[in-house]
Amino acid sequence: MFMNAYSFDTKLLHNKYKFDPATGGVSVPIQHASTFHQQSVSEFGKYDYSRSLNPTREALEEIIADLEGGCRGFAFSSGMAAISTAFLLLSHGDHIVITEDVYGGTFRMVTQVLNRFGIEHTFVDMTDLKAVEKAVQHNTALFYVETPSNPLLKVTDIEAVSSLAKKYGAYTFVDNTFMTPYLQKPLELGADLVLHSATKFLSGHSDTVAGLAVARDPELAERLYSLQNSFGAVLGVQDAWLVMRGIKTLSVRMKQAQDSAGRIARFLKDAPLIKEVFYPGLEDHPQFALQSKQAAGPGAVLSFELQNAELLDAFIEKVHLPVFAVSLGAVESILSYPAKMSHAAMPDQERRSLGISDGLLRLSVGLEHADDLIADFKQALEQMTTQKEGIL
Repeated sequence: MFMNAYSFDTKLLHNKYKFDPATGGVSVPIQHASTFHQQSVSEFGKYDYSRSLNPTREALEEIIADLEGGCRGFAFSSGMAAISTAFLLLSHGDHIVITEDVYGGTFRMVTQVLNRFGIEHTFVDMTDLKAVEKAVQHNTALFYVETPSNPLLKVTDIEAVSSLAKKYGAYTFVDNTFMTPYLQKPLELGADLVLHSATKFLSGHSDTVAGLAVARDPELAERLYSLQNSFGAVLGVQDAWLVMRGIKTLSVRMKQAQDSAGRIARFLKDAPLIKEVFYPGLEDHPQFALQSKQAAGPGAVLSFELQNAELLDAFIEKVHLPVFAVSLGAVESILSYPAKMSHAAMPDQERRSLGISDGLLRLSVGLEHADDLIADFKQALEQMTTQKEGIL
């Protein structure tokens, strides 16, 4: 049976790295060597120095390339290392059209680093294809898409933007962190490069920091490899092993977390003191139909806005199950405050103008029972409602 005939769930476990051919061990060996012995001056082996290639990192890179349907994968020391190295494919004078409510680290890279090297950018609401095309300039070299976006969960039509990029001779990069290849395959929709913070759902256990990239065609892959080797922000072998271990359970984790996220989103939508819920699995989400078309599900991340920012401290204090922390995509639910966490690098006025208010919270749903999470949110909101009525 050919490997590509297996279901995604099975491919997570059964690939060329299902066991070590040397020992039969059912785990990828961790090769700590930084350098490798060569047989002669004229005959070098496949591995020479681990920054350039390491067998443990190579296993992860091949696994993610297969799962995303690309020609070659790359493992970096963090999600931002992957994104930053990908941006180095651009040159002085190039222009980027980019999702307006993009992750704060990407925002910081574009506005504080790339601009110093003469790389221009335009932030745009990528749910509006007319606005996207209007943002194109004569020097536009890249369309950078984050979908669903962080933290407002806006959904961009990957196929349409990729088609537009080709019209103008530009690349399309897609941050696929929220969805993972289990739910969304940007390369199959026309994107040139897919990026991940593998710290999140792919590893899934809040115990490693990693980034991944997958290129669709060999020419772009070779250029990215040259940058990876030159820039050097490669993933260490222990972390590569941890990501591979996490990937093995990706489908079962995503299934449960996504199911719980849908239930929690529906509960919060009708709960007291909640102004608005952002989740592409809700039928009244503006891009519900698009998300259903281009992805196999809405994912396990949602955000919600309290009626006012004054309620924030009390809510965080009274909720017990989620950890209150940065990051997402773990086995435990994580509650985050974008204004001072993921989007702290964004100026307050600009952040608020995009709808990332001071009362907005982001929830990455973990593997706790959905009933327990809902009960936890319910008791917190009920206490707050009682206290509010008592004051009035």
